[in-house]
Amino acid sequence: MLSKRIIPCLDVREGKTTKGIKFKNNVEIGDPVEMAKFYYEAGADELVFYDITASHEKRDIMIDVVRKVAQTIFIPFSVGGGIRTLEDMRAVLLAGAEKVSVNSAAVKNPDIISQGARAFGNQCVVLGMDVKHVGQKTGIPSGYEIVINGGRTFMGMDALEWAQKGQALGAGEICLNSIDADGTKDGYEMALTRMISENVNIPVIASGGAGTPEHLADVLTRGRADAALIASMVHFGTYTIEEIKAFLSGKDIKVRKS
Repeated sequence: MLSKRIIPCLDVREGKTTKGIKFKNNVEIGDPVEMAKFYYEAGADELVFYDITASHEKRDIMIDVVRKVAQTIFIPFSVGGGIRTLEDMRAVLLAGAEKVSVNSAAVKNPDIISQGARAFGNQCVVLGMDVKHVGQKTGIPSGYEIVINGGRTFMGMDALEWAQKGQALGAGEICLNSIDADGTKDGYEMALTRMISENVNIPVIASGGAGTPEHLADVLTRGRADAALIASMVHFGTYTIEEIKAFLSGKDIKVRKS
């Protein structure tokens, strides 16, 4: 059995790490380069870096921040936000990231997934999915809809169908973020995570809602996720990565030692 991965997420806006709730009311909490170094030294398995307003503002990602973070840590590092072309992907990878995450751009131009997979390998391409529960709605049989532009634009696309299409196009991994659970610290969106995990053959990273180590244990077992994204519970010092991994190990969940 592969080890489950614990992945701190750095949402960056105007050069600062921020955190909000359900994609709103973000507050600044620190310097992304310093925080990346801290989490690397604390035993994180990977890091995720999102330029959270690049797509909405239709601008390029802050490549200088990517380069500084990549020079500071020595674990896999994924970058998303504002990546719209193959050249954008290339620039991020050359700046030192191991993976690129495409979200809004992939919804608008699905070919970017297959282009990236052909050019750099499936393992480099992460399909980011921001998802909202909408219940019974025409064209959304799963009850979960894809939303882009930082949670601003509903696309009328079914989340399960899009996950399966993304896999078919060549994505090597899915980062599945529940807008409903984001920043709440009330636990991951279990039904969504399990539905996607059971219907694709690529790793799924659960995102949105982590508040306690129990939440991670739940999503990594019942939710069938391969990895768990964390933010608030470590950004604000409630738990350390070492404490989280010790708890998971005590539950017989295989994790890499810090």
